Amino acid sequence: MNKLRRIDLNLLVTLHVLLLEKHISRAALRLHKSQPAVSHALAHLRKLFDDPLLIRRNGKLELTARAAELTQPLNEALGQLGALLEPPQFDPSQAQRVFRLAMSDYGARVLLPELVKALRATAPGIDLVVTQSSRETMMADVIDGESDMAVGVYPEHLHEDLRVRTLFVERFACLADASTLQESGSLDQASWLARPHVLVAMRSGIDGEIDLALKRESLSRRITVTLPHWGVANELIAGTDLVLTVARRSLSAIGHDPRVRVFEPPLAIAPFDFKLIWHQRREADPAHSWLRGVIMQAVNNAHVCQNDPQS
Repeated sequence: MNKLRRIDLNLLVTLHVLLLEKHISRAALRLHKSQPAVSHALAHLRKLFDDPLLIRRNGKLELTARAAELTQPLNEALGQLGALLEPPQFDPSQAQRVFRLAMSDYGARVLLPELVKALRATAPGIDLVVTQSSRETMMADVIDGESDMAVGVYPEHLHEDLRVRTLFVERFACLADASTLQESGSLDQASWLARPHVLVAMRSGIDGEIDLALKRESLSRRITVTLPHWGVANELIAGTDLVLTVARRSLSAIGHDPRVRVFEPPLAIAPFDFKLIWHQRREADPAHSWLRGVIMQAVNNAHVCQNDPQS
């Protein structure tokens, strides 16, 4: 009871955010406090719990064993206090908050234009920080609280603490210089295989849907250019004999460029689910729930408004 007299709710809220963020500056931003104020609060909390709580290791702050033990009971206690003191509610027009989203440049192309437009219109105080990394790292960052949510292509069976929603099912399309195509405006399988190809892959040595389709048919292709980014790949095709086979929505910006043509792959390539993932700890957060809904609507709007590539 004596220790309870020495602590206030603001300190517990600060501790909660520090344990989630594991970063002084990000915690200060989320709490709308100055960095020195959060550092001062952490010093007070260290004395109160007689533990450093956060220690620096390999350039990053990590939780001590004591801090890890505090995380779950603190989440539950603050959740119960929040439900007791004020019912969950969220006014996007008045909210001041930073969300961290993880996605590839393909995800950014598909999602961000409509999402940012929606946020500026309805929630101008909401800020986004977008990061990119491998899908394994993005999943780990969501689990660890480094990211609020991530969009991308993820395995069917995820970590038990992750929640998932399929945003859409994506299919593949090919892009080639229009002047090098057959009269049909496409390529048959033999001609497609004979062409030098551009491959978009975050890491080499990992089979994607296209390579798996080729293996099933005991076929192979020559990869002339390998890129980690989707956006620039489109710019390499006009005026060359290269062929690019990618997710169809990544070609939406091609429009009616007469130099190139979009056509169906001469190979059966399995479509893939493009997913939104988040941690179960965010389930009851009304702001997080609201943003998930905005993301789903933004994807739907992008699909409706998108001019289909020429085919």
